Amino acid sequence: MSSILTNNSAMVALDTLRSINKNLATVQNEISTGKKVSSAKDNAAIWAISTVMSTDVESFKQISDSLNLGSSTVGVARVAAEKVTGLLQDMKDLIVSAQQANVDRSKIQTEIDEITKNIESVVGAAQFNGLNLIDGSSSDDVKILSSLDRDSSGTVTASFIDVARHDLSISNTSSTAVMGTTAVTDTTIINNGGTAAGTGATLGTGADQDVTIASVADGYSYSIVLDDSAAANSIGQRTFEYVAGADDSVTSVAANLAHQMETFFSATGETNYSVSRDGEVITISNASGDDLTITASSFTGGTAGVSAGGLGNVSTIDVTTDAGATSALTAIEGLLQTSIDAAAGFGSSQTRIENQTEFVSSLIDSMTSGIGGLVDADMEAASAKLQALQVQQQLGVQSLSIANQAPQTLLSLFR
Repeated sequence: MSSILTNNSAMVALDTLRSINKNLATVQNEISTGKKVSSAKDNAAIWAISTVMSTDVESFKQISDSLNLGSSTVGVARVAAEKVTGLLQDMKDLIVSAQQANVDRSKIQTEIDEITKNIESVVGAAQFNGLNLIDGSSSDDVKILSSLDRDSSGTVTASFIDVARHDLSISNTSSTAVMGTTAVTDTTIINNGGTAAGTGATLGTGADQDVTIASVADGYSYSIVLDDSAAANSIGQRTFEYVAGADDSVTSVAANLAHQMETFFSATGETNYSVSRDGEVITISNASGDDLTITASSFTGGTAGVSAGGLGNVSTIDVTTDAGATSALTAIEGLLQTSIDAAAGFGSSQTRIENQTEFVSSLIDSMTSGIGGLVDADMEAASAKLQALQVQQQLGVQSLSIANQAPQTLLSLFR
């Protein structure tokens, strides 16, 4: 049945053309934007996922900047700590030179003072963007933003790399120990193998001598003098001193005196004599071929030294005397270890930061690629689809035109 009121063919052709035009508009949008999902109406779920990931990518770009800033800050501190270590090594060389009796110790002390000023300058300048990790201005760790962690429920937490500060300041307050002046001549404080305090004991070649720390109290002062000057051997007369504080024990006093002797022998390359310790007992061995005189003295009424934080003990170094030169050897070893530990700590932190920076960069690339896989249009497929739809559109228009002309044939029935 033919009808002039209802043209079924035209309606079918029109619906087909509308569908083709809709698909054509979608493909043209993909080509113009480069995305198959450019808004929430294209695919709400994919759009939501990609948008969240896109915000995370932008956040990680900011984190990358934070890590680069942190790496630079830590790098400056590391370089400064390494420079300070080198300066302290130069100072140690001077202190070792001062162990000899036939040198101008006042000139050596002047050079040490100049190195001290150089260290102060390096520490003061070791800042990046106003943050100095070695000047002792704070003991709090520096937190560097390193990541954003999103769990399955969508909760986001920030992660940080904690960088420990290291105090290399020389401005910290310290005080030099003051030896007591009231002599104790028995063996109740220090026992030199039964020899009274203040009296020399002869140690023959190939023999050992035990020096025992018998008691300790705040202000007790201990002195051990090694003297081989009569035999014109290698050390001459060398004094090792220590003033006990309230927290000291017989073991700690013995350890300090033994460490002073060990450091002196090591720094000067001394092989004729050696020292060992077992608890409060210090054992001195003589392999020089000649006698060694050992004098152990004790006093009361002294004042223990106050150790400074950082490199503050540099200010107590004084090599103008035998005792000062000897104690300086022990002090410089501790200072060197402090700066070495600082440089090593900053180096480890900088390596960790750089590794995290590389990871964040790779993560940004991976997330960007993943987002592209979700929303980017396949341009080859879109191009082929566009050409096919354009042909379908032309055919659809022709089909609709033919369908619209069908009622005209009904006119022939009324002629």
